[in-house]
Parts: sequence; structure tokens; C-alpha cells
Amino acid sequence: MTVARTDLSPALPPARPAPPRVYQVGGSLRDELLGLPVQDRDWVVVGATPQQLLDLGFVAVGKDFPVFLHPVTHEEYALARTERKTGPGYHGFAVHAAPDVTLEDDLLRRDLTVNAIARGPFALAAGQVGAAAMPGQRQVNAAVELVDPHGGRRDIAARVFRHVSAAFAEDPVRILRLARFAARFTDFSVAPETLALMRAMVAAGEVDALVPERVWQELARGLMEARPSRMFAVLRDCGALARLLPELDALWGVPQRADYHPEVDTGVHTMMVIDMTAKLGLPLDARFAALLHDLGKGTTPPDVLPRHLGHEGRSADLVELVSTRLKVPADCRDLARLVAREHTRFGKIDEMRAATVLDTLEASDALRKPERFARALDACECDRRGRLGFEDSGYPPREPWLAALAAARGVDAGAAAKAAAASHARRDPAASPTEAIRTAVRRARIDAVAAALGKTP
Repeated sequence: MTVARTDLSPALPPARPAPPRVYQVGGSLRDELLGLPVQDRDWVVVGATPQQLLDLGFVAVGKDFPVFLHPVTHEEYALARTERKTGPGYHGFAVHAAPDVTLEDDLLRRDLTVNAIARGPFALAAGQVGAAAMPGQRQVNAAVELVDPHGGRRDIAARVFRHVSAAFAEDPVRILRLARFAARFTDFSVAPETLALMRAMVAAGEVDALVPERVWQELARGLMEARPSRMFAVLRDCGALARLLPELDALWGVPQRADYHPEVDTGVHTMMVIDMTAKLGLPLDARFAALLHDLGKGTTPPDVLPRHLGHEGRSADLVELVSTRLKVPADCRDLARLVAREHTRFGKIDEMRAATVLDTLEASDALRKPERFARALDACECDRRGRLGFEDSGYPPREPWLAALAAARGVDAGAAAKAAAASHARRDPAASPTEAIRTAVRRARIDAVAAALGKTP
């Protein structure tokens, strides 16, 4: 009996998996398309395992998902991943990063269409990583292209922030990030459907679950952008500001005296002030102080408006409350508290006697921390210039305050104390000279301030 052979062809080897591919993604590509300078680029690796990157010399840094630093450029390379929300707020996500996750899967999880563009593919170089063979630098072929499945280039051209998918709602930090982007890219608007989604997220309580550290991080970054007021405008529009900073949100609609504040509305004034901090290039602590300097006006009784007597003390108390809630760094908190408490007094140096000027300097700890005092004056300049018609007015009290401070600090306290102790010992050898020394040093400083300012001691 003969058995027919049905297949004489050799067995085919199993299909080899496609080699890993690298794509430039995210903000660096967005900024390139906007014609802006780029410092650090981000890359996504498709079709690779963590071990493959480790074998090439990459350094793992991600805790929640696989992110690696290139051993030469130190740029970030993340494995393509998907995310699934498992809990409220920002801290409940299940991450899946594996070779089967596609570039399209990874782009779909991103926040905004302008950040969901990729360029590639590039090859993930094998062997020792070095200047001659760097992942993300060598093309697979000549057909390196932009991958834009969600219309990011269209929205860049239209200057619109639009969410990629309904997954935007899974991460409330994205509300803060979008608001921060609005402060940086000042000619962009928020798509109506994205704003509606943000409002729904706020109504669902997602913003309430944000951790203080992340809220502060995003607010601080937004304050350092080109036009910080736009961040707060977006947060107000979606209702998030009332949840995150109700003390600040309360300022809109609160009137001030028009002779001092032609813009009248306290919230409008505050936004003009923080935009002035950006115009003057102030550091974060001064910008934060400017943001919170008038919080107490939101608690002024309606029957005394538009006057705000005593708002400075209330403002300082609210600065403490906000800073504790958001875990604000001590340097930002302390300067904000100082500016809130003293900004009105700083503007009245021409009306003060020399002794009162010294009292104010000492209450501000200016003799020990002159640099901080100078930043407080910077914030107060923004308070003055953040008003309609005052934008170019400068801050006349600055020079007198700095002159007074220099004079007070220039007093030789040791010499004054020594002379006072000797005089006291001659009069009453048995008594302590402490009070006499304190009085003598104070008198020397008052006299120096009076001489510097041409004032009555």
C-alpha cells in the first residue's frame, strides 16, 4: 500500500516579531511644529520589553510605568502603554506596557490632540549604545513621517486645545495641565466640547480627589508662564478654581474703590497683578505672593463695600490657610504672608516717622533677610501697576524703603551696644544693661533712617 505525500515543501520557520520602533512624541514635537525652541525630547518605544532597553544601557526611572533614560542624551524613552482608571483622582490607574501595545494605542491615551502627534519610525539600535548608534537618531528608512491620527496639526493651526478621547476625563490633573498650557500658549482657546467635559469632571468630584502636591506643582508651573491669568481663567470657566482655591475664586465680583482701582473688580485686579509679575520676570515666591495678596477682600462684609478696612490681616490668615492646604513651600508661604500683611503699609512710607519705618522693617525681618524684603517690594510694585491706567507707573516707595533698610543695616550695633553698656555701668553697675543696649541700638537705627530719608526721628 502506497501512502500519498500531500506536502513536500520544507517547514517554514516561525514568523519573527517586528523589530522595536522609536517615535518622537509629545510636547517637544508640538513645540517644533509651533516653531518654538525645544530643549528635551520625549520618545516612545513600540514593540520592546524593559529588558531590551536595559541591555542597551538605558537606566530605568519610572515607578508607575516603564520609563528609561538614554545613557548618552539622558532623554526619556517610555514603552508604549495603555492606562485604565481604577480609582478616583490621579492615583488610581492600571498601566499596561508590553510589546503588543501599538503606537496608536499609546497616542489614544494622551490628553490633547496637539500632544498626540508622533514622528518616526526610528530604529532602536542594537549593541552598545553610544554617539555612533543612538536610539531615536537613526532612521529605519527614508519614510520617517508624522503620525497624527487625532488631528493635532489641524488644532495647532487653529490654535485650539481639544481632548483626544473620553479618556481625558479619567485624569483630573489634565484640567490643571490644560489651564497651564493656556498660560503658556496665549493665543490658544479651549474647544467647547473639551470645556464641557472639564465641567462635567468638576461636577463629578474628580478635582476634589487631587492630591495637594500635584495641585501645587501645576499651579506653580502655571504661575511661571507668560500670562498666568489665563490659567485661572480656564480654571474659573470649568468651575475648578472654586474647588481648588475658593479663597481666590471669591474675589471676582467684589468691588473696590474706583479712585484707587479703576478696574473696580478685585478678581480682575488680581489677574492684572500676576500678569505684571510675568512681565517683570519675577521668581515664583513673588508671583505667589502677588496672587494671594488681597484674599481678605473676599471676606469683607457687604455692608462696608467698596472699602476693605483690615483686609491685610485677613489676607495673611488666608495665605496661611491656603499654604497649609496645598503644602506650599515655606519660602513661598512666608513671602506671601508678608506681602499680604504689609502691602498697604509699604505704600505709605512718605507718611511715616522714622521710628515707624524701622518698626516696619523689623516686623518684616528685613534686617536679617534683605533679599526677601526686596522681593516683597517687587510684588507690591505689581500690586500698584496691576490697575487700569497704572501699568507704567513704577513703584515710588521702593527707593525710600531700600535706602531706609541700608541705613538701618549700616548701623554698627556692636559699637552702639558697647557704648551703652559702658554708660549704664557707670550709672548703675549692679543692674543689667540689656534694656539700655536695646534702646541704644534702636535709637542709632532710627537716627540713621531719619538721616537717610530726611525725616523726623
